[in-house]
Amino acid sequence: MAGTDKVLGTGPLHLAGIRADVDTHLAAFLDGKARAAAEHRLPGELVEVLSEFLFAGGKRIRPLLCVIGWHAAGGEGQAGPVVSAAASLEMFHAFALIHDDVMDESAIRRGQPTAHRALAARHTGRADASRLGASAAILLGDLALAWSDELLHTAGLTPHQLTDALTVIDTMRTDLVHGQYLDLLATGGPTTDTGRALTIARYKTAKYTVECPLHLGAVLAGAGTALRAALSAFALPVGEAFQLRDDLLGTFGDPTVTGKPGLDDLRAGKDTTLVVLAMQRADPAQRRTLRALIGNRALDEDDADHVRRILEATGARAAVERLVRDRQDQACDVLRRASFPPAVTAALLEIAFAATVRTA
Repeated sequence: MAGTDKVLGTGPLHLAGIRADVDTHLAAFLDGKARAAAEHRLPGELVEVLSEFLFAGGKRIRPLLCVIGWHAAGGEGQAGPVVSAAASLEMFHAFALIHDDVMDESAIRRGQPTAHRALAARHTGRADASRLGASAAILLGDLALAWSDELLHTAGLTPHQLTDALTVIDTMRTDLVHGQYLDLLATGGPTTDTGRALTIARYKTAKYTVECPLHLGAVLAGAGTALRAALSAFALPVGEAFQLRDDLLGTFGDPTVTGKPGLDDLRAGKDTTLVVLAMQRADPAQRRTLRALIGNRALDEDDADHVRRILEATGARAAVERLVRDRQDQACDVLRRASFPPAVTAALLEIAFAATVRTA
């Protein structure tokens, strides 16, 4: 684990090395599961589809932040346990994405068929292949959730570390489910409720994607409440900016770069901050158009272009860009005032810019 050994040393944090070590750990874990399935003459396709899903892409932002949080709290000793804990976050993320794609009926993720589509494609001879794929993907997500627990519980943590880790992870899982549920309730048509949109961004993304992974790494190194509070002050604006950028990419992004269709959010009627701001600023005719098109499952590219023109004309897109910059500035200000080690500050700055100034 050369990349992680460098991370836990005194030099700069090598984010590419963390990603490589996490991927190596995940690959070895899944290889073991594939061998166990073969030994017991169980279907191997669940492990195969999960492996294809995990290694089709992904930023590994949660594992990166976990290891950075460890270093922020002065973590010392063997790198293996923290890497395994970090890998468990990526396995949990796979669970969340697989179920999210079933709920949203999405066809593409990371430029590849979603898990339920991939599973259905393995049974095209069946009349119920589509239903089987969706049902199997729910099971696959459940399996990823169970394996995220296994990665954590077999990481070699001390009993005290494991107790502290589970407190953070329990909070993370609860926050994510609440955020997802709020998102479901808000899906279907545009509103003018900015507060609800930002609350969804905080619980669905900011806490789950940035705050809790940082806290997990920090508590594994014995961090106290003051350090965790400083990490939260950085994490929440970065996480909100990450979701705001995701909202922009979901409507204006290039599908060949983002790896997912450009119509899904509009067809689903996602009530994002982008849409809410457009509704607030739209004239009556524009508002009628947004209500007619957003949430329409038959929406086509011409309809989407019409919506995009309204998002531009009302200034909603520019306003969301400002919100992203404002939150990025907040996070950078926290880093200027915090007493993190220089290598941690540099890594968090890199994460902040990668999360907010991105095209995928």
